[in-house]
Amino acid sequence: MSVASAGTVNAMTVDVEDYFQVSAFESQVSRAEWETTPLRVQANVERILALFDRHDVKATFFTLGWVAERHPEMVRRIVAEGHELASHGWEHTRVTTQQPPAFLDDVWRTKALLEDIAGVEVKGYRAASYSIGRDNLWALDTLADAGYRYSSSIAPIRHDLYGMPEAPRFAFSAASGRLAEIPVTTLPLAGRNINCGGGGWFRLFPYAFSRWALRRINHREAQSAHFYFHPWEIDPEQPRPPGLTARTRFRHYLNLGRMESRLQRLLGDFRWDRMDRVFAPAIAAPETLPQPAFGASGARGGLRQEVGA
Repeated sequence: MSVASAGTVNAMTVDVEDYFQVSAFESQVSRAEWETTPLRVQANVERILALFDRHDVKATFFTLGWVAERHPEMVRRIVAEGHELASHGWEHTRVTTQQPPAFLDDVWRTKALLEDIAGVEVKGYRAASYSIGRDNLWALDTLADAGYRYSSSIAPIRHDLYGMPEAPRFAFSAASGRLAEIPVTTLPLAGRNINCGGGGWFRLFPYAFSRWALRRINHREAQSAHFYFHPWEIDPEQPRPPGLTARTRFRHYLNLGRMESRLQRLLGDFRWDRMDRVFAPAIAAPETLPQPAFGASGARGGLRQEVGA
């Protein structure tokens, strides 16, 4: 029996940004240069839509407001083909660099633009580079204030750039029960959580590891996973800015040429759908989810204990 014939449905997601907008390129490609840099995101999204159509998969597209403003027809096509439209913020600004008023303006502005373009409610948000963690948990309250129903912005891992390893591994209640936080999918191995939900890890590890890890989450833990990738990850011909560090080059360009074929295997090996449908009960009633005990300091409070891991 194939994995895809099993009952568990996982969520497929795409972070819609162009190659030069990643956080790792901030010191090489300035915001001022974005306006004159040729865009590749639309062509890559069209390839992704065709790939999903061949496999009869619906997904959630976490989309930058900056990209949507320049490609409104692409946004409307995403929705017309049955996918969920969600927010990735305005221009991939990490929440760790924003103060609450600026963050509120960012998420309000992006939600309003996406809804105006597509004519649908935007329920979900994903922070740039998973930049919500123990030091800015106030952002979850801000998202609820702005009308979002769920977030997928916390990575319960140890990483040199982001992560909150003490966070729950699965969906939990945030913002006093007004918001569902659905963390990056991880698997506990050798005393630490390993990302098995996409990104550079999917390109780094052999495909067999990702298949094994997701199957383990579905069958042994009886949980739905969610997977993420970016349009630039299926684009090995993208330009390469000069001056990148060896670490950045390794992380960004590793196995780009193999990514699309691996995605095809992944789409065939598991069952997939949109975030808002896979996690519908959690999104509809976040107050019923496990509620981690946050520190008394509020905005800078961390988790005192792990719940639901």
